[in-house]
Amino acid sequence: MNVPGLTVVRSSGFPQPTADQLEAAIRARGLTLFARIDHAAGAADAGLTLRFTQLLIFGNARGGTPLMQAAQTIGIDLPLRALVWQDAAGDTWLGYNDPVWLAHHHGIGADATPLAAMTAMLHAIAQEAAAADPA
Repeated sequence: MNVPGLTVVRSSGFPQPTADQLEAAIRARGLTLFARIDHAAGAADAGLTLRFTQLLIFGNARGGTPLMQAAQTIGIDLPLRALVWQDAAGDTWLGYNDPVWLAHHHGIGADATPLAAMTAMLHAIAQEAAAADPA
């Protein structure tokens, strides 16, 4: 899977526990979970089928505001998002936009203050969620 700017991690668990662990990891770091969108449920409501696909939207003003001060257009990509999905083979994946890629996309230098911390935090959250108990 090669989507520019998207960091993808294979989960050792099933989709629901991975998404639940992702939410727990987000909350444990004091971040605000703004929304958890169940795309599969939305598809079902429309009479369509979609494998497990959930989007979590989260963040905090201390991390995002400095980036928006540098380039307000990055506000279209903030707060942060992470997607958990199950592919056709039954494997579970977690993906998120690389903050450095987002910054570059909006003309912000890679040395912007919150980028290193944001990148490390997202990596840690993704690794924790991807290690979800497969039960």
